[in-house]
Amino acid sequence: MQQISQFLPDEAATLAFGEAIGRAVARLPAANSSLHANLVGDLGAGKTTLVRGVLRGLGYVGRVKSPTYPLLETYKAGAFNLAHFDLYRLESPDAFIEAGFEEYFAGPGVRFVEWPDRGGSFLPEPDWAIGLKEHPEGGRDVVIDARTTAGAKLLGMLSV
Repeated sequence: MQQISQFLPDEAATLAFGEAIGRAVARLPAANSSLHANLVGDLGAGKTTLVRGVLRGLGYVGRVKSPTYPLLETYKAGAFNLAHFDLYRLESPDAFIEAGFEEYFAGPGVRFVEWPDRGGSFLPEPDWAIGLKEHPEGGRDVVIDARTTAGAKLLGMLSV
């Protein structure tokens, strides 16, 4: 559908890229808008750092914690509710349903899912697939692949 890629030389660039995503999301009408982005990358690739930047771009000023142990952290950022999942420790795809996580995908909201493959077929199709990987000479490469019409529209609004 539509794709962008960018080199992020350090953590500050990853945060700034996330902030740009947050600013683009903030331009959407919160009452009926949603973004579901799957985050794919090795441990330490910068997935949570990117989400921290998105929250900053939405105007959130509080502490942003990794959801590695609780599997889910939720935030109220301006007019938006953001759910940040880390499914790495999910025992099986059925556990996604048993935890009631599918409820977070009904209606408007912003959802970022780390390790989406662990949710199996219970996880809906994302608007974006975001890949983060270490660059051979340091830093990381990010690729955003829009998977829906709404995702492509939002990607077109992204100023990085």
